[in-house]
Amino acid sequence: MNIAIGSDHGGWELKKKVKKYLEKEGIEVKDFGTENSSSCDYPDFALPVAETAKVEKTRGILICTTGIGMSITANKVPGVRAALCNNVETARLSREHNDANVLVLSAKTVEEEKLEHILQVWLNTSFTGNERHIRRLNKVKQIEEKYSSSRLG
Repeated sequence: MNIAIGSDHGGWELKKKVKKYLEKEGIEVKDFGTENSSSCDYPDFALPVAETAKVEKTRGILICTTGIGMSITANKVPGVRAALCNNVETARLSREHNDANVLVLSAKTVEEEKLEHILQVWLNTSFTGNERHIRRLNKVKQIEEKYSSSRLG
C-alpha cells in the first residue's frame, strides 16, 4: 500500500507523526508538503493528494488546523471521498459505509494519544459493499457527474 499525504502549516507537526507511523508500518508515503510551519494555502496540498488518490487508485491523508478546508478542497475532485475523522468510530464508518479514500485530520482536535489507533482502523477497515451503501455512493457519483458536466460549477 502507498499513501499520498499533505498538510498546510497548521497540520505540519501532526503530519510528521502520521508519516512516521505509516513508514513504521511499511507503507510507502508520497509527501506533497508542506515542509515547515510557514504560512501557506491548504488547497496547494489538498489538490495533489486528492488527484493522486483518484488517479493512482490509492488513498490519501490530509491535515490542517481544522480539517475543514482540506475536506472541502479534496471533495471537489470527482471520485474522491474525503472524510474528516478525528476519532476511531468515524474513521471506521468512513471506510465501511462511504469507502472514503482520503482521510482528513484536524491538528487542533485529534487526540494524539488516539492518532495511531485512528490510522490503524482507517487503513485496515474495508468497505462493506452493503447494497444500501453502494446505492448511496452511486447517487453521490450521479451528483458528481451532473455538476462536472454542466456549467453550474
